[in-house]
Amino acid sequence: MATLKDQLIHNLLKEEQTPQNKITVVGVGAVGMACAISILMKDLADELALVDVIEDKLKGEMMDLQHGSLFLRTPKIRNVNIFKFIIPNVVKYSPNCKLLIVSNPVDILTYVAWKISGFPKNRVIGSGCNLDSARFRYLMGERLGVHPLSCHGWVLGEHGDSSVPVWSGVNVAGVSLKTLHPDLGTDTDKEQWKECGYTLGDPKRATILKSSDVIPFHCLVGGCACCPFYLFCD
Repeated sequence: MATLKDQLIHNLLKEEQTPQNKITVVGVGAVGMACAISILMKDLADELALVDVIEDKLKGEMMDLQHGSLFLRTPKIRNVNIFKFIIPNVVKYSPNCKLLIVSNPVDILTYVAWKISGFPKNRVIGSGCNLDSARFRYLMGERLGVHPLSCHGWVLGEHGDSSVPVWSGVNVAGVSLKTLHPDLGTDTDKEQWKECGYTLGDPKRATILKSSDVIPFHCLVGGCACCPFYLFCD
């Protein structure tokens, strides 16, 4: 006896098809899920795979995305159970992929991922201080009452507590804040703008993600040093 599904639907094509554009997100923490949601909202892939060592959390995040698929055009979202050897499996099943590392410590793990994967240097990229710079611009905008897109400034160094905001390059709509306020970011600054820099290391702050035409990342340039570079996007 035919099932209700058989009576209702007649497949003209095979149900299982090889994805033409698959993206894998390793780690379903705050940053990983922000990336996953952005991928789905922008319809960047026809298959999204989530990878994490915490099976229950992974399943919950996957179900949240699947339950919201009514509002998305992405046809398939699936989870991957993993316990160890993440990179070798990614390389095995996606040998032509590019690795973007966001797990802390970013600089060290970017180097580790490069060594394990055996990929060329230009295919293993660390997020560097991109997220720190985005947070920095958001905090500036919040304090000035303007949109973060109008605030410009970079955070350089190793991602995390040791990163440094470059106050001399901070500007709003092209107007240098250092010119208007020479004590900006110093100990003698009565307005205590350096608190914006300190807040970057505070895990309680919300994660701010944004796209940019020029994006700072880290890559291996020689030996075992991971140095910042800028990704220019068309």
